[in-house]
Amino acid sequence: MIHKGSCHCGKVNFEVETDLEVIKQCNCSICVRKYAKMGMAKKEQLKITKGKDNLSLYQFGSNVAKHYFCKTCGVYTHHGRKSDPNGIGFNIGCLEGVNPFTIKSDILNNK
Repeated sequence: MIHKGSCHCGKVNFEVETDLEVIKQCNCSICVRKYAKMGMAKKEQLKITKGKDNLSLYQFGSNVAKHYFCKTCGVYTHHGRKSDPNGIGFNIGCLEGVNPFTIKSDILNNK
């Protein structure tokens, strides 16, 4: 299934092809602070459809993971995963018609 998503202000839009079977919450230092539930997919399953130039990149520590945020509203949309270079995590709170409060998530232990 293809899910459409966007940041809060709508300047960044994306599509991700996924079944939303794997939902995680990470316990690394940045993920604890943003407290987002993340879907997991392969890199090629997520496409930025609008606003790629409005994304800001944040990296820390080993600088392997790439965390992307809207430059305007600051919402985390997705990230390139440190533990899986071919994978991508995306914020399910950004998906149209998906209520993240009703979806169970497991902890992705990165400590």
